[in-house]
Amino acid sequence: MRIVVSGAAGFIGSHFCDRLLAEGHTVVGLDNFLTGSRRNVAHLQPEPRFELREQDITERFAVDGPVDSVANLASPASPKDYLEHPIETLDVGSLGTRRMLELALEKNARFLLTSTSECYGDPSVHPQVETYWGNVNPVGPRSCYDESKRFAEALTMAYHRKHGVRTNIARIFNTYGPRMKLDDGRVVPAFLDQALRGLPLTVFGDGSQTRSFCYVSDLVDGLYRLMQSDERYPVNLGNPCEMTIREFADYIRRFTGNDREMVFHPLPEDDPRQRKPDIGKAKAVLGWEPRVTLEEGMRQTVEYFRALP
Repeated sequence: MRIVVSGAAGFIGSHFCDRLLAEGHTVVGLDNFLTGSRRNVAHLQPEPRFELREQDITERFAVDGPVDSVANLASPASPKDYLEHPIETLDVGSLGTRRMLELALEKNARFLLTSTSECYGDPSVHPQVETYWGNVNPVGPRSCYDESKRFAEALTMAYHRKHGVRTNIARIFNTYGPRMKLDDGRVVPAFLDQALRGLPLTVFGDGSQTRSFCYVSDLVDGLYRLMQSDERYPVNLGNPCEMTIREFADYIRRFTGNDREMVFHPLPEDDPRQRKPDIGKAKAVLGWEPRVTLEEGMRQTVEYFRALP
């Protein structure tokens, strides 16, 4: 298949391109490099089945020739990035998603949207199941990301219902692995950056808020399976092994040999108190569940960060 991937130079996007090429597909990667990095896909440049285009998908663009599938992975995804670029985040979730959907419609191609667990906001249902509508502050500082993804989901379903586009929607929970940016503000790179530099780990709030961490190869496997499925409604993709941020900080300290005390800062506004996916639907529909242990995934992630300049 010939597959167009937006956000191809991002953390998850670049790993998704790796998987598509490994499966024998041809990939046209699009990225405007607002938060993506050419370094993430530099190893793919010699591959004749991979083409990388510098393209802002909120602008008009065309892809010549047949296209079998369109995957929209373009968006700032870390709080640091989307708080710095709130309007661009809203634009790519709305206009950018529509341009990618129009491409899928024009080419009679499948369409995959990568959405987010942030659609659930600060949830009152735990673990989060796809039928839960969420608890999102539409005017809070995080709303630029939360609402852009919620709108993208609604737009995707509208194209499916109105035009019959074969759509899939993935709600991605916390994912980690090589190619994350150390300075992107998310908890895994933030803790590893501090731990590897021998600094105290910064914990927001009292550390009782929970997260669950999925290694990127597991997440990409879920995306690949979902892209080939007939499931049109959202599917959670994440690791249901939940831990508090304080427990995770202790784990990182032990794993890296960091013996500094933690420091505590006030909790950011609208920061979710609980985050754990119900993956029953992914198991039933896709035959998918995470397989990489936290220890193995963290080992590969730490090796990547230690090798950085």
